[in-house]
Amino acid sequence: MENKKSFGLWSAVFLGIGSMVGAGIFIVIGQAGAIAGNLVTLSFLIAGIIAILCGYSLSKLAITFPSRGGIIEYLTQSYKEGFFSGSLGVLFYLAQLVALAAVAKSFGTYANTYIGQVTPFWTNIFALGILAFFVGINLLGASFIAKSENIIVIIKLSALTLFTIAGLFFIHPQNLLPSDAPNIINVFFSLGLTFFAFQGFSVITNSVEDMQNPQKNMIKSMIIAILIVAALYISVSIAVFGNLSLDEVIKTKDFALAEAAKPVFGELGFKIISATALFATASAINATLYAVTQISYTLAKEGHLPEVYERNVFNNTEGLIISAILIVPMILFFNLGEIATIAAVIVLLIQGFTHVGHLFVIKKTKANLFLIILAIIGTFGAASFAIYYTQKQINHFGFYIVMGFVLAFVLEVILRLFTNRTIKTQFITKIEQIKDRL
Repeated sequence: MENKKSFGLWSAVFLGIGSMVGAGIFIVIGQAGAIAGNLVTLSFLIAGIIAILCGYSLSKLAITFPSRGGIIEYLTQSYKEGFFSGSLGVLFYLAQLVALAAVAKSFGTYANTYIGQVTPFWTNIFALGILAFFVGINLLGASFIAKSENIIVIIKLSALTLFTIAGLFFIHPQNLLPSDAPNIINVFFSLGLTFFAFQGFSVITNSVEDMQNPQKNMIKSMIIAILIVAALYISVSIAVFGNLSLDEVIKTKDFALAEAAKPVFGELGFKIISATALFATASAINATLYAVTQISYTLAKEGHLPEVYERNVFNNTEGLIISAILIVPMILFFNLGEIATIAAVIVLLIQGFTHVGHLFVIKKTKANLFLIILAIIGTFGAASFAIYYTQKQINHFGFYIVMGFVLAFVLEVILRLFTNRTIKTQFITKIEQIKDRL
């Protein structure tokens, strides 16, 4: 008798919502708002549409190549087992490190608000402290953190919903007038960041092997989850800009969501939203550390990182320690806006290459060609606007992005020369294993 699959339609929807509504919104709302002003609501809407297009593409890939490998599997299926797919796999690992640094930095910023004026020193201390804490937890293999994820999801969704509903009753309509908005082009400049707040939707595809009727539920759960989160983000942004002026958002951009709770709930509201941000970012750090460890272990075992990454340390691997060490300089030498933007752009570019690769296997996936092309235009378009804008704010930003790709390619070449291993397509391997048993 076949085991019942764990994920039905709504459990997959909640998985996606929980993954998306994490640290992203607490980081992004102020950073993107400082660029697009009260038009950030439009930015969230467009980013949501791009996310749906990307979700459609990934869903079709997941159904055709069911594997927990997710994006790494789709890249390998599309571009085959070569230097390009290997480089993107390494870059995907590095992108997770950058995203983790951004989340840790956000935790440090919100934690800093509890001790007075936000300073870089204490922000970094708190960021490094929470990183070290969860490295220790992951080394011990404690399962209670994983079991608490559902509770944390309920807490953060409840707090955001309460703030949004109450905030909408206290808004100042003049704050939302188009006459006070920046140039419309800024909406596109902020797309990289607002899309970053949706990024967790791809986690739904990792559940394909445990999903009931994935041919029907995968795409449906993806679209429902993204629509719900888009509605929440748009409502939150209206509540924030309805209660804060653009100058206040820019001044408090690293913790604008908490600041926006003050006019509604006073200082207590600020503390509650800050505490919610701490819950959300702590949750994201734990989950991302686990994901990074699994990615590094998989890459080391099947092809692209040194074997040291897969050696056991307590109840985890050395990959966890090495990954944490690589994150430390990112926390120390970049500010929150820089890290968040770098992570957002790299994520967009990897998504873009994934959807371009989809074109090579579209006869197998039977996806709609027009929708895949729109996903490609959306991801690369948003990344291009983000790079163009950020290049003016951060010297040599475009160079950093290019060097990220170059570094990934160089690492791929070096590791192939020294390890002589490549990432294998898991889906094909499974089929071969089944045939061997027959």
